[in-house]
Amino acid sequence: MSRAVDLLLDHLRAEQARGVEHVYLDEEAREVLRDLHRRTVAAKKNKGGTASSAPTQATPARSKTTAPARPREAPAAPPPAELKVEGATAAERVASLKAQAENWQPARAMGTLREKMVFSVGDPEAELMLVGEAPGHHEERQGEPFVGPAGQKLNDILKAMGVERTGVYISNIVKFRPAMPKQTSNNRKPTPEEMAACLPFVREEVKVVRPKCIVALGGTAAEGLLGLSGSVGAMRGKWHEFDGIPVRVTYHPAYLLHGSAALGDKRKIWEDMLEVMEMLGLPISDKQRGFFLPKG
Repeated sequence: MSRAVDLLLDHLRAEQARGVEHVYLDEEAREVLRDLHRRTVAAKKNKGGTASSAPTQATPARSKTTAPARPREAPAAPPPAELKVEGATAAERVASLKAQAENWQPARAMGTLREKMVFSVGDPEAELMLVGEAPGHHEERQGEPFVGPAGQKLNDILKAMGVERTGVYISNIVKFRPAMPKQTSNNRKPTPEEMAACLPFVREEVKVVRPKCIVALGGTAAEGLLGLSGSVGAMRGKWHEFDGIPVRVTYHPAYLLHGSAALGDKRKIWEDMLEVMEMLGLPISDKQRGFFLPKG
Protein backbone atom coordinates (compact mmCIF):
# COMPACT_ATOMS: atom_id res chain seq x y z
CA MET A 1 0.00 0.00 0.00
CA SER A 2 2.86 2.46 0.79
CA ARG A 3 4.16 2.26 -2.79
CA ALA A 4 0.69 3.12 -4.15
CA VAL A 5 0.35 5.99 -1.69
CA ASP A 6 3.80 7.33 -2.67
CA LEU A 7 2.79 7.26 -6.34
CA LEU A 8 -0.49 9.01 -5.56
CA LEU A 9 1.25 11.72 -3.52
CA ASP A 10 3.86 12.31 -6.23
CA HIS A 11 1.05 12.62 -8.79
CA LEU A 12 -0.92 15.07 -6.63
CA ARG A 13 2.18 17.20 -6.03
CA ALA A 14 2.72 17.41 -9.78
CA GLU A 15 -0.94 18.44 -10.26
CA GLN A 16 -0.61 21.04 -7.52
CA ALA A 17 2.50 22.44 -9.19
CA ARG A 18 0.44 22.82 -12.38
CA GLY A 19 -2.07 24.94 -10.46
CA VAL A 20 -4.82 22.30 -10.24
CA GLU A 21 -6.87 22.84 -7.07
CA HIS A 22 -9.54 20.13 -7.47
CA VAL A 23 -9.09 16.58 -8.76
CA TYR A 24 -12.01 14.35 -9.73
CA LEU A 25 -12.07 10.90 -8.13
CA ASP A 26 -14.22 8.15 -9.54
CA GLU A 27 -15.95 5.65 -7.25
CA GLU A 28 -13.12 3.10 -7.54
CA ALA A 29 -10.52 5.66 -6.43
CA ARG A 30 -12.75 6.75 -3.55
CA GLU A 31 -13.09 3.16 -2.38
CA VAL A 32 -9.28 2.81 -2.36
CA LEU A 33 -9.03 5.87 -0.09
CA ARG A 34 -11.84 4.57 2.13
CA ASP A 35 -10.01 1.26 2.49
CA LEU A 36 -6.78 3.10 3.38
CA HIS A 37 -8.69 5.09 6.01
CA ARG A 38 -10.19 1.92 7.49
CA ARG A 39 -6.73 0.32 7.73
CA THR A 40 -5.32 3.42 9.43
CA VAL A 41 -8.10 3.46 12.02
CA ALA A 42 -7.66 -0.27 12.65
CA ALA A 43 -3.90 0.16 13.09
CA LYS A 44 -4.45 2.94 15.65
CA LYS A 45 -6.85 0.72 17.60
CA ASN A 46 -4.32 -2.11 17.63
CA LYS A 47 -1.71 0.27 19.05
CA GLY A 48 -4.04 1.35 21.83
CA GLY A 49 -5.29 4.51 20.16
CA THR A 50 -8.91 5.45 20.28
CA ALA A 51 -11.08 6.47 17.42
CA SER A 52 -14.06 8.68 17.97
CA SER A 53 -17.22 6.62 18.29
CA ALA A 54 -19.65 9.52 18.70
CA PRO A 55 -22.56 9.13 16.35
CA THR A 56 -22.77 11.66 13.60
CA GLN A 57 -26.01 13.49 13.15
CA ALA A 58 -27.57 13.47 9.75
CA THR A 59 -27.57 16.86 8.13
CA PRO A 60 -31.00 17.91 6.97
CA ALA A 61 -31.27 17.82 3.21
CA ARG A 62 -31.08 21.20 1.56
CA SER A 63 -33.55 22.15 -1.05
CA LYS A 64 -32.26 22.47 -4.56
CA THR A 65 -32.90 26.19 -4.46
CA THR A 66 -30.66 26.73 -1.42
CA ALA A 67 -27.85 24.26 -2.18
CA PRO A 68 -24.48 26.04 -2.38
CA ALA A 69 -22.73 26.00 -5.70
CA ARG A 70 -19.99 23.37 -5.93
CA PRO A 71 -16.52 24.56 -6.96
CA ARG A 72 -15.77 23.80 -10.55
CA GLU A 73 -13.62 20.69 -10.74
CA ALA A 74 -10.77 20.05 -13.10
CA PRO A 75 -11.31 17.36 -15.73
CA ALA A 76 -10.72 13.82 -14.52
CA ALA A 77 -6.98 13.35 -14.09
CA PRO A 78 -5.37 10.29 -15.63
CA PRO A 79 -4.26 7.61 -13.15
CA PRO A 80 -0.72 8.08 -11.82
CA ALA A 81 1.88 6.53 -14.09
CA GLU A 82 3.49 3.53 -12.42
CA LEU A 83 7.04 2.31 -12.84
CA LYS A 84 7.78 -1.38 -13.24
CA VAL A 85 11.22 -2.20 -11.89
CA GLU A 86 12.47 -5.40 -13.47
CA GLY A 87 15.70 -7.37 -13.33
CA ALA A 88 17.57 -9.81 -11.12
CA THR A 89 20.49 -7.50 -10.28
CA ALA A 90 20.72 -3.87 -9.22
CA ALA A 91 22.31 -3.00 -12.56
CA GLU A 92 19.43 -4.61 -14.45
CA ARG A 93 16.84 -2.81 -12.33
CA VAL A 94 18.50 0.56 -12.91
CA ALA A 95 18.60 -0.24 -16.64
CA SER A 96 14.85 -0.95 -16.58
CA LEU A 97 14.22 2.43 -14.94
CA LYS A 98 16.41 4.16 -17.51
CA ALA A 99 14.49 2.55 -20.36
CA GLN A 100 11.19 3.80 -18.94
CA ALA A 101 12.54 7.31 -18.40
CA GLU A 102 13.05 7.75 -22.15
CA ASN A 103 9.31 8.11 -22.73
CA TRP A 104 8.03 9.02 -19.27
CA GLN A 105 4.74 10.76 -20.07
CA PRO A 106 4.42 12.90 -16.90
CA ALA A 107 7.68 14.59 -17.96
CA ARG A 108 7.17 14.51 -21.73
CA ALA A 109 3.64 15.89 -21.59
CA MET A 110 4.76 19.17 -20.00
CA GLY A 111 6.67 20.26 -23.09
CA THR A 112 9.18 22.18 -20.98
CA LEU A 113 12.03 19.67 -21.05
CA ARG A 114 14.44 18.86 -23.86
CA GLU A 115 14.40 15.56 -25.70
CA LYS A 116 17.59 13.82 -24.60
CA MET A 117 17.31 11.86 -21.37
CA VAL A 118 20.28 11.77 -18.95
CA PHE A 119 19.75 9.18 -16.24
CA SER A 120 22.58 8.20 -13.89
CA VAL A 121 26.13 6.91 -13.67
CA GLY A 122 28.18 4.82 -11.27
CA ASP A 123 27.81 1.76 -9.08
CA PRO A 124 24.14 0.73 -8.57
CA GLU A 125 25.17 -0.99 -5.33
CA ALA A 126 27.18 1.93 -3.94
CA GLU A 127 27.03 2.99 -0.30
CA LEU A 128 27.04 6.67 -1.33
CA MET A 129 24.47 8.26 -3.65
CA LEU A 130 24.80 11.85 -4.88
CA VAL A 131 21.81 13.73 -6.30
CA GLY A 132 21.94 16.95 -8.32
CA GLU A 133 19.18 19.03 -9.87
CA ALA A 134 19.13 18.43 -13.66
CA PRO A 135 21.51 17.82 -16.57
CA GLY A 136 23.05 20.87 -18.19
CA HIS A 137 24.69 21.57 -21.52
CA HIS A 138 27.72 19.31 -20.96
CA GLU A 139 25.68 16.50 -19.43
CA GLU A 140 23.20 16.53 -22.30
CA ARG A 141 26.01 16.30 -24.87
CA GLN A 142 27.71 13.36 -23.14
CA GLY A 143 24.60 11.67 -21.72
CA GLU A 144 26.05 11.46 -18.19
CA PRO A 145 25.48 13.49 -15.00
CA PHE A 146 28.18 15.85 -13.71
CA VAL A 147 30.70 15.81 -16.56
CA GLY A 148 31.26 19.56 -17.06
CA PRO A 149 33.38 21.91 -14.92
CA ALA A 150 31.12 21.30 -11.92
CA GLY A 151 31.54 17.57 -12.49
CA GLN A 152 35.31 17.98 -12.37
CA LYS A 153 34.97 19.73 -9.01
CA LEU A 154 32.84 16.84 -7.79
CA ASN A 155 35.51 14.40 -8.93
CA ASP A 156 38.09 16.40 -6.94
CA ILE A 157 35.90 16.22 -3.83
CA LEU A 158 35.48 12.47 -4.18
CA LYS A 159 39.21 12.03 -4.72
CA ALA A 160 39.93 14.00 -1.54
CA MET A 161 37.56 11.63 0.27
CA GLY A 162 39.52 8.66 -1.06
CA VAL A 163 36.55 7.56 -3.19
CA GLU A 164 36.49 6.82 -6.92
CA ARG A 165 33.74 8.28 -9.10
CA THR A 166 33.01 4.76 -10.33
CA GLY A 167 32.43 3.66 -6.73
CA VAL A 168 29.48 5.99 -6.07
CA TYR A 169 26.04 6.39 -7.68
CA ILE A 170 25.30 9.80 -9.23
CA SER A 171 21.86 10.93 -10.34
CA ASN A 172 19.67 14.02 -10.77
CA ILE A 173 16.17 14.94 -9.63
CA VAL A 174 15.16 15.81 -13.22
CA LYS A 175 16.19 13.44 -16.00
CA PHE A 176 16.02 15.96 -18.89
CA ARG A 177 17.65 19.33 -19.40
CA PRO A 178 15.11 22.12 -18.74
CA ALA A 179 14.38 23.92 -22.00
CA MET A 180 14.67 27.65 -22.73
CA PRO A 181 13.90 29.78 -25.80
CA LYS A 182 16.86 30.01 -28.21
CA GLN A 183 18.86 27.80 -25.88
CA THR A 184 22.56 27.19 -26.50
CA SER A 185 24.81 26.40 -23.54
CA ASN A 186 22.69 28.28 -21.01
CA ASN A 187 20.73 26.38 -18.37
CA ARG A 188 17.88 27.11 -15.98
CA LYS A 189 16.65 25.76 -12.68
CA PRO A 190 13.96 23.05 -13.02
CA THR A 191 10.46 23.96 -11.86
CA PRO A 192 8.65 22.24 -8.97
CA GLU A 193 6.38 20.63 -11.57
CA GLU A 194 9.36 19.19 -13.49
CA MET A 195 10.92 17.87 -10.30
CA ALA A 196 7.67 16.28 -9.14
CA ALA A 197 7.24 14.57 -12.52
CA CYS A 198 10.65 12.86 -12.28
CA LEU A 199 10.77 12.21 -8.52
CA PRO A 200 9.28 8.68 -8.84
CA PHE A 201 12.48 7.63 -10.63
CA VAL A 202 14.71 8.93 -7.84
CA ARG A 203 12.52 7.17 -5.28
CA GLU A 204 12.91 3.87 -7.14
CA GLU A 205 16.66 4.43 -7.64
CA VAL A 206 17.06 4.79 -3.88
CA LYS A 207 15.16 1.53 -3.36
CA VAL A 208 17.42 -0.26 -5.85
CA VAL A 209 20.77 1.17 -4.72
CA ARG A 210 19.96 1.17 -0.99
CA PRO A 211 22.82 3.55 -0.13
CA LYS A 212 23.97 4.16 3.41
CA CYS A 213 23.50 7.88 2.81
CA ILE A 214 22.64 10.44 0.14
CA VAL A 215 24.22 13.82 -0.58
CA ALA A 216 21.90 16.47 -2.05
CA LEU A 217 24.12 18.75 -4.14
CA GLY A 218 22.65 22.24 -3.95
CA GLY A 219 19.44 23.90 -2.86
CA THR A 220 17.41 22.78 -5.87
CA ALA A 221 18.27 19.13 -5.24
CA ALA A 222 17.30 19.57 -1.58
CA GLU A 223 14.03 21.20 -2.63
CA GLY A 224 13.12 18.39 -5.02
CA LEU A 225 14.29 15.55 -2.81
CA LEU A 226 13.28 16.78 0.65
CA GLY A 227 10.73 19.51 0.01
CA LEU A 228 12.99 22.08 1.69
CA SER A 229 13.20 25.76 0.82
CA GLY A 230 15.56 28.55 1.73
CA SER A 231 19.32 28.81 1.66
CA VAL A 232 21.73 25.90 1.55
CA GLY A 233 23.42 27.47 4.56
CA ALA A 234 20.26 26.85 6.58
CA MET A 235 19.83 23.29 5.26
CA ARG A 236 23.37 22.02 5.75
CA GLY A 237 25.03 21.05 9.01
CA LYS A 238 22.41 18.44 9.93
CA TRP A 239 21.04 15.11 8.74
CA HIS A 240 17.73 14.90 6.92
CA GLU A 241 15.92 11.80 5.66
CA PHE A 242 14.45 10.54 2.39
CA ASP A 243 12.51 7.26 2.45
CA GLY A 244 14.45 6.13 5.50
CA ILE A 245 17.91 7.04 4.12
CA PRO A 246 20.04 9.75 5.83
CA VAL A 247 20.56 12.79 3.59
CA ARG A 248 23.20 15.51 3.87
CA VAL A 249 22.71 18.80 2.02
CA THR A 250 25.75 20.70 0.77
CA TYR A 251 26.58 23.36 -1.78
CA HIS A 252 26.54 22.44 -5.46
CA PRO A 253 30.07 21.87 -6.83
CA ALA A 254 29.42 24.72 -9.31
CA TYR A 255 29.57 27.05 -6.31
CA LEU A 256 33.30 26.40 -6.13
CA LEU A 257 33.68 27.74 -9.68
CA HIS A 258 32.60 31.22 -8.60
CA GLY A 259 35.33 33.68 -7.78
CA SER A 260 33.41 34.56 -4.62
CA ALA A 261 33.97 31.10 -3.12
CA ALA A 262 36.34 31.76 -0.23
CA LEU A 263 38.41 29.34 1.81
CA GLY A 264 35.69 29.29 4.46
CA ASP A 265 33.08 28.22 1.89
CA LYS A 266 35.27 25.37 0.69
CA ARG A 267 35.72 24.32 4.29
CA LYS A 268 31.93 24.18 4.79
CA ILE A 269 31.55 21.78 1.85
CA TRP A 270 34.41 19.71 3.17
CA GLU A 271 32.88 19.58 6.68
CA ASP A 272 29.72 18.15 5.10
CA MET A 273 31.77 15.51 3.33
CA LEU A 274 33.66 14.66 6.53
CA GLU A 275 30.26 13.93 8.12
CA VAL A 276 29.42 11.72 5.14
CA MET A 277 32.73 9.88 5.53
CA GLU A 278 31.93 9.32 9.22
CA MET A 279 28.51 7.95 8.29
CA LEU A 280 30.08 5.57 5.75
CA GLY A 281 32.78 4.45 8.18
CA LEU A 282 35.59 5.64 5.90
CA PRO A 283 39.02 6.28 7.43
CA ILE A 284 39.81 9.97 7.96
CA SER A 285 43.41 11.11 8.35
CA ASP A 286 44.60 14.16 10.25
CA LYS A 287 45.55 15.66 6.90
CA GLN A 288 42.00 15.23 5.62
CA ARG A 289 40.54 16.75 8.78
CA GLY A 290 42.75 19.78 8.25
CA PHE A 291 41.77 20.50 4.62
CA PHE A 292 40.82 24.16 4.02
CA LEU A 293 41.55 25.27 7.57
CA PRO A 294 43.45 28.55 8.00
CA LYS A 295 47.17 28.00 8.29
CA GLY A 296 48.35 28.69 11.82
